[in-house]
Amino acid sequence: MRIFISLLVVLNLIWVPSALAYGRTGHRVIAELAERHLTDVARKNIRKILGGKSLAQVANWADEMKSNPGKYWRKANVYHYLNVPKGKTFETTARNPKGDVLSAYDEFIATLKSSKSTVAEKQHALKFLIHIVGDMHQPLHFGHASDRGGNAVKVIWFGEVTNLHSVWDTRLVDYEKLSFTEWSDFLDKATPTQISDYQKAKAIDWVHEGLVLREAVYDVGDRNFSWDYVHKYNPVIQKQLLKGGMRLAGVLNAVFAE
Repeated sequence: MRIFISLLVVLNLIWVPSALAYGRTGHRVIAELAERHLTDVARKNIRKILGGKSLAQVANWADEMKSNPGKYWRKANVYHYLNVPKGKTFETTARNPKGDVLSAYDEFIATLKSSKSTVAEKQHALKFLIHIVGDMHQPLHFGHASDRGGNAVKVIWFGEVTNLHSVWDTRLVDYEKLSFTEWSDFLDKATPTQISDYQKAKAIDWVHEGLVLREAVYDVGDRNFSWDYVHKYNPVIQKQLLKGGMRLAGVLNAVFAE
C-alpha cells in the first residue's frame, strides 16, 4: 500500500490526461471489421470520398487532429464523449450546449446524407463518424466529468502506474500483442443473427449500454490490476470491438444506400 501511495504521488506530478478511446489499435479494429461488412454500394461511395483510403487508415484522424491549432479542432474535443454524473441517467442529465458524441454522430450522418454537402465536408464527416462510433463503444466515454472519464482515476497495471481510462483505451487491447488485422480475424466470427441484433440498436441504445457497462468499469477495487482483471474484461473488450465494427458497417451501409 505504501508503494502504491508513493507511486500515486509521483503520478500526480507527471500524469498527462488522455482522451483517446481504444487507442490506435482498437479504432483500427472497429474500422477494419466494418469495412469487411460493407455493401458494394457503400464501399464504392466511401472509397470515392476517402480517395481510395481504407476505413482503418483514417480511423484515428479525429484524435490526430486534436493537436491542430485551428479553432475548430479545439471546439471538436467535446465530440468524443458524453458525460453523465454518478446517480444520474442520460435523460436526467443536461446536455452540453457545445455538443457531445451523440450530437456529433447525428450531425455527421446528416452531412453525409445531404446533397448540398461538398466532397470535403463529407470526407471530414466520414472520418469523424468512423472514429466516434468507436468512442461510443468505450464505456468511459460516457464517464463522469468529475474524473474526466476515468482519466483522474489512478490505478496500477501490472506494477505500472496509469489511469483507468488508459486501461480501457489501450492496455486491455494491446495486452494481446495483436495487430489490428489479427484482432479483426479473431473477432470476425459473428453470425448473421448476431450482426442483425447488433445493428438494430440505435445510437441512443449504445449510450445506455455504455452507461450500464461503465458502472462495472468504475468498480476498481484495490486499484491493482493484473491477470484477474484481464481475464474478467478481455471478453468485454472483444464484444465491444465487435459490436462497434458491426454497427459502424450498418450505419455506413444505411447512409450510402440512399
